[in-house]
Amino acid sequence: MTIFLDSAGSSLPPREVLDEVIGHLRREVEVGGYVAAQERADDLEAGYGVFAELLGASPDEVAFTESATRSWLTAFDAVPLAAGDRVLFSEAEYAGTAIPILRRAREVGAVAEAVPSDSFGQIDVDALKDMLDERVKLVSLVHVPTNSGLVNPAREVADAAHEVGALVLLDACQSIGQLPVRADDLGVDLIAGTGRKWLRGPRGTGVLVVRREAAERLHPRLVDLHSAEWVGPDDIRLRDDARVHEIWETSVAARLGFIAAARYALAKGVDVIEREVGERARRLRDGLGALPGVTVRDPGVRKAGIVTFTVDGVSAVDVRDRLAREGVTVTVSWASSTLLDMTRRGLAEVVRASPHYFVEPAQVDQAVEAVSRCAR
Repeated sequence: MTIFLDSAGSSLPPREVLDEVIGHLRREVEVGGYVAAQERADDLEAGYGVFAELLGASPDEVAFTESATRSWLTAFDAVPLAAGDRVLFSEAEYAGTAIPILRRAREVGAVAEAVPSDSFGQIDVDALKDMLDERVKLVSLVHVPTNSGLVNPAREVADAAHEVGALVLLDACQSIGQLPVRADDLGVDLIAGTGRKWLRGPRGTGVLVVRREAAERLHPRLVDLHSAEWVGPDDIRLRDDARVHEIWETSVAARLGFIAAARYALAKGVDVIEREVGERARRLRDGLGALPGVTVRDPGVRKAGIVTFTVDGVSAVDVRDRLAREGVTVTVSWASSTLLDMTRRGLAEVVRASPHYFVEPAQVDQAVEAVSRCAR
């Protein structure tokens, strides 16, 4: 039996999600995609309310996309930037978001700057406050990075950024589905997330939250006949809700599965999920930390479900492959994915394990035993 420790990569969907996706695909075979979608129009519409409940927003502040990256890029592209403007980001920034920040700053003459980490490895809020001024238009914050269990202090960052009128875009790719991520509690303006990780939804699904106050300051550019209406020969009218960031074509089956995954998480309870994931991650960290030759690499004051480590004298790839032969699924996080953070900590690679609540405590212990054999 496989011990699955890669929910930070792409988790295992529950039966309810699988049945929803496959059931709709079968219906498309019977009546065609348009008729099948129309039959589920009420369920698709209800999905906005489901995610509003999950993410602490209103239904009109929710948009669906094809991935967390698509959500993030759509939001970032809509933030007006000009020469002399500044964009701040944490050292834990993911390459998938750092690259477009650096590229667009170069194109428009804006300045992209990293905020230093504090002694615990999280974004240094005091340093952020010192860097903020009226030229800062956006603070990009990774809630939980791809390469460690760190949880960044989103509320503190949002409060500081708003003092100078900056928008805060939260990359919640690794936090939605394992931690409470609520726009009303965290105070952020934009949230980008995915279905395939901790939420246990299908691949090819994403969500974007756009608070009303922020929406008034955005300039959506990637619009089509779904996000806008052609009202005259030379006139268009954009939607006035978050769906202005959506496009017409999507996988209806995947979206229905995504909505089912959110309902599943809400039914279990986000607080229950947070507690159970946290318990398994602590059990894994404690077990690995007690092994000779194994170093746990997770910084931060508050830690989430990602557990990263290295084994003396054994490459991360070799550890991954040896564990796979013993039925334990983990992955590798490379320096190129989080260049600033990994460089600062002197790491080229780490083994990444991410146990979800469906992993039994005994399986966590078995995984620790398997790592001990790698270390020996």
